[in-house]
Amino acid sequence: MGGWPRIAGLRVVMSWPDSEFAPQPPPRGRGRVRLAGLAGGSLVFGGVVAILVALLAQQHAPSPAESAAGRVGPDGAKGPALHQSPPVSVSIPAIGVTSKLLHLGLNKDGSIQVPNLMTSANEAAWYKYSATPGQIGTSVIEGHVDSYAGPAVFYRLGALRPGNRINVTRADGITAVFRVTGVREYRKDKYPADTIYAPANFAALRLITCGGGYDAVTGHYLGAVVVYASLVSSSHT
Repeated sequence: MGGWPRIAGLRVVMSWPDSEFAPQPPPRGRGRVRLAGLAGGSLVFGGVVAILVALLAQQHAPSPAESAAGRVGPDGAKGPALHQSPPVSVSIPAIGVTSKLLHLGLNKDGSIQVPNLMTSANEAAWYKYSATPGQIGTSVIEGHVDSYAGPAVFYRLGALRPGNRINVTRADGITAVFRVTGVREYRKDKYPADTIYAPANFAALRLITCGGGYDAVTGHYLGAVVVYASLVSSSHT
């Protein structure tokens, strides 16, 4: 698949290559998933005005520190778990993120759907074929790092550190509280899909956005930022 162009030096969210970045396929009958990364469709640019806006707004998203690599799961006990209930919103106080959660599945071509870059760059999305946040298993939430107009919802994802909290409010009125255990940046040629999307025996959460350098020749990001977290508590709203 083609990647997103760079507008006046601004990094625009890429399309992942095919199957090497695919999560575990959904239940039989829903087709095979190819992770389309954090972009979908094509951008329509508003000519010179949009280019000037992008030029003025361009910034560099923070990359995870080596000291933030941490662990991909909890240390020791599995921890608490919740019954199934779809998520409504997510908040990450340490980086100032508050967003309602879209529920997205698959495109007709089998790629994973992502928020519309023109209308929903500031909204995160839960992959609806993953576990619901708080369930035993792996729940996946994705978001854009930037758009042609500037930083997007997960622009500061790489600034998170182990110990930071992620709060996911669910349709049943319960807020699932996750603790970050690790934050890592991967090059696309070393993307550990089996680790990121594999079923877990605890209530796991993965937050994903594009990251690393930007290759203007290919129009692709060179990697991804992945936040690993596990459920530590819950409360009723």
